[in-house]
Amino acid sequence: MHTDAEGSADADHLAANGGRETHSTKSSQSTAALALGAVGVVYGDIGTSPIYALREATRAVAGDRPPTEAEMLGILSIIVWSLTLIVSIKYVLFVLRADNNNEGGTLSLMALARRDAGSYAPAILLLGMVGAALFFGDAIITPAISVLSAVEGLEVVTPAFSEYVIAITLAILLTLFAVQRFGTARVASVFGPITATWFVTLGASGAVELAEYPAVLAALDPSYAVLFMIDHSGVALVVMGAAFLAVTGAEAIYADLGHFGRRPIVLAWFALVFPALLINYFGQGAYVISHGGVVEQPLFQMVPQWATLPMVILATMATVIASQAVITGAYSLTRQAIQLQLLPRLEVQHTSETQSGQIYMPQVNLLLLIGVVILVAEFGSSGALASAYGISVAGEMVVTALLLFFVVWRTWRRSVWLAALLITPFLLLDLTFLWANAQKIGDGGWVSIAVAAVLTVMMVTWRKGSRLLFRKTRKSEVPLALLTDNLAAKRPTLVSGTAVFLTSDPESAPTALMHSLKHYHVLHEKNAILTVEMTEEPYVAEHRRAKITEINDLFMRVVLRFGYMEQPNVPKALAVCRKQGWKFDIMSTSFFVSRRSLRISRRSLMPRWQDKLFMALARNASDASAYFQIPTGRVVEIGTQVTL
Repeated sequence: MHTDAEGSADADHLAANGGRETHSTKSSQSTAALALGAVGVVYGDIGTSPIYALREATRAVAGDRPPTEAEMLGILSIIVWSLTLIVSIKYVLFVLRADNNNEGGTLSLMALARRDAGSYAPAILLLGMVGAALFFGDAIITPAISVLSAVEGLEVVTPAFSEYVIAITLAILLTLFAVQRFGTARVASVFGPITATWFVTLGASGAVELAEYPAVLAALDPSYAVLFMIDHSGVALVVMGAAFLAVTGAEAIYADLGHFGRRPIVLAWFALVFPALLINYFGQGAYVISHGGVVEQPLFQMVPQWATLPMVILATMATVIASQAVITGAYSLTRQAIQLQLLPRLEVQHTSETQSGQIYMPQVNLLLLIGVVILVAEFGSSGALASAYGISVAGEMVVTALLLFFVVWRTWRRSVWLAALLITPFLLLDLTFLWANAQKIGDGGWVSIAVAAVLTVMMVTWRKGSRLLFRKTRKSEVPLALLTDNLAAKRPTLVSGTAVFLTSDPESAPTALMHSLKHYHVLHEKNAILTVEMTEEPYVAEHRRAKITEINDLFMRVVLRFGYMEQPNVPKALAVCRKQGWKFDIMSTSFFVSRRSLRISRRSLMPRWQDKLFMALARNASDASAYFQIPTGRVVEIGTQVTL
């Protein structure tokens, strides 16, 4: 499970600078090497599903009694065709083609769909918010259920470990979150080989059991799935919800498109991941049938006794890698949401001097850690957590299908009927699984829904509050043209050097400039009114990075543009301005930034609770100088008070 996101920093050993350099190095790296990297990053989550997917589907239909052979064939058929239709056809063969300048993920798809959306832009924006929020709801559950399910394999080694499972799981997770601040560049290179070993082991262990009972291959016939749904109509939706666990992680295929490219991702799926998963699920089914259905942990029980402990250790390593991908995916998606102005600026720490995609976000890390620990302690087993798992992924898949409809119709300019014809089958399948997972709401599914709902409200509030604040401040500010004309006609005392005034509104005089004139009564010889624009494209070419407009001999307007996959670096971007004639020298430049203090007005256009939420978000936002990577020694902050 990742998203949109939702690129993973685990891939940064292959993709420096957030994935952009991957495309430039593909000529020197073989497709096979990139495919191996994709195995570790893209398919880590879906690769851990065999630990619990078939087990939970079997429990859903049979409860405490042994399942019949017909029931096992029906369950296997549902899993096989879910993997085929959702992963192989929808994501691998279709969704991967809807790239936004080689980038994928929910927010990338949203940005692509908004390009020619017209009046549908607000609806598409809301869909993007919901999709991103659903990812975070799922990101809390994935590390918990993955690591917990692997550690539970110790119970197969010896029942004496049963009382230590929770403690061991929490220790692993606490260590995982604690080391995030150090980055993953040094260990990321082994993720692909370890995960590849995991898939080979899955295939080999499944093949042994499949050879013992090849009749289980009859589940390739989709009629077994259909007959199962008819004969077990009372529990069919519950079983489908459990079987859906086999495809959780499919959204990572699209989210990590920018790190590896389409061809390596497709190669990794069809050459290794898909065959290994199918063989393992068939092997588990064969083992359950041949043992009369009395099986608690088929994945671990079907390996030889001597191999059980190594299998548990390998499974734990695979789940840690999958969890790492989710965590770094959360960082990446959060940064994208900030760049697209859906969330306030949060602290971003770079953990690598050479790879800008290697980032650490302390606030996001802490919130994920708290959520994961609470889930493990509260639910206590992967079986219980399975009831909370899947609904966010299913919801995100529905969002992806809806956004794809707009991309095909509006961006690719196909007829609305063709777009509907292409997307409707996928959408109906996704809605069916969403309805099946909705049966879990009362058993824990409400957790991911609650997290997604809170985050959606936060994003809507931040977006709405920011727009209201912009309009309100513009009304009270002096037009920039009027101020510059007056200062050119009647010059104040000039001092040497350059002053850069940051503002989000290039048409109005920056508050920091007005207060500087009011208090100091001086003006620098050169003054730049600087606006940083975040675009709905992933990267901005260097020749389009900066635009300089001369206002008069005292002032110029500078606009810096960054894509949503880039980390804004103002000093570095201003250096580009030398090519346009501005001899920028940071040591003789002062940056003036206004820090706003917000107050609630009785006539606020938002409900009071939303005003308070917006103010809380604003208070926790990192300051502009740190976010834009401006040296603190060159920054002058001027405080202002604004009433909402």
